[in-house]
Amino acid sequence: MSDTVLVVGYVWPEPNSSAAGAHMLSLLRMFRDSGKRVVFASPAQRSEYMLDLSTEDIESIDIALNDSSFDKFVAKLKPDYALYDRFIMEEQFSWRVSQACPTAMHILDTEDLQCLRAARQTAHKQQRPCTTKDLMNETALRECASILRSDLSLIISDYEMTLLQDNYNIDPALLHHLPFMLDLSPQTVANKGFLERQGFVAIGNFRHAPNWDSVLYLQRIWPLIRKQLPNARLNIYGAYPPKKAMALHNPDTGFLVKGWARDALEVMEDARVCLAPLRFGAGIKGKLMDAMRAGTPSVTTPIGAEGMKGDKPWPGIIADSAAAIASAAVSLHDTPDLWEQSRQRIRPLLQERYDGKKLAKEAMQKIESINENLQQHRLDNFIGNMLRHHSMKSTYYMSKWIEEKNRSNS
Repeated sequence: MSDTVLVVGYVWPEPNSSAAGAHMLSLLRMFRDSGKRVVFASPAQRSEYMLDLSTEDIESIDIALNDSSFDKFVAKLKPDYALYDRFIMEEQFSWRVSQACPTAMHILDTEDLQCLRAARQTAHKQQRPCTTKDLMNETALRECASILRSDLSLIISDYEMTLLQDNYNIDPALLHHLPFMLDLSPQTVANKGFLERQGFVAIGNFRHAPNWDSVLYLQRIWPLIRKQLPNARLNIYGAYPPKKAMALHNPDTGFLVKGWARDALEVMEDARVCLAPLRFGAGIKGKLMDAMRAGTPSVTTPIGAEGMKGDKPWPGIIADSAAAIASAAVSLHDTPDLWEQSRQRIRPLLQERYDGKKLAKEAMQKIESINENLQQHRLDNFIGNMLRHHSMKSTYYMSKWIEEKNRSNS
């Protein structure tokens, strides 16, 4: 009988709505393709845009927060591996899995470091650089505790791998760098040429704070671009657009808020340049990966490109002020040689850093190697054992109190 992987999701996967959803789907496929039974469970409400997991041969189960029904479910399932989607799910459910299945391996998928994003967002609001003090926030205490309790944490950005080791003193044996996993077939990068495209595109889930801030920043950048390109158009797409975003739609200035894109790659492929002026955030950026897959050069910030290129040249231009971003955008849009040079950088970068088959093989080898020596691996992680002991006790009593309170109020 094949091993069972229980994946506890923060939300149901929406691969067409967010990079997090697409990355989660690639993880589910990684386990499934290694011959394991995969069960996805989430306490979140199901959405109309969620993937039908049955089409991927993956089981799906609704679970409840602070409810002992999960204990019965997991004891019956007996997973060999439990993967938690972000540290909040690890906090809620890992102690329950440990009680019912003490030999199950615990894997944390951080998606991106929320403590890093929170630190940068705080500094951005106060219009100052992010400091080491900002990084030592409450989210960092919880997130790093979750990483230490887990047997292995999947880290999407090599920048964050370094940050965790240098700033938070996390043992590298507990970490594995796993960026986006792509199928690098010859058709991966679209071939539509310079003259077949026009205008600019920006895309990103509006519920994600860095994306909304990026749209507001584009309000400052766009007039600088239009001053040089009076007929230019910027199409802005994203899942879950709020009314305040749609209110920015202005055909007279070419600032076009389109909302949901049925096919992100299709709208990206129609554009000549992707704009992603991100001023804070973490992880690696799905919108910029989509731009590469669409063969579309991009203009972004150092935070936008962070963790994505290694020592390879960026397939576009990295700039760090409104004026510099506007100038770079105009240059890319109106200079065929520069545009083509940028596009030619895409495939070598994808082949070096995002080969899905290679990345999945390395990740599964790491996971199975730890699982084969799980007892020793845990003995070597004394701080993690200590945190599991104390955190499980406090979370246990808090959860039981909430469950009893819910029962008495029902």
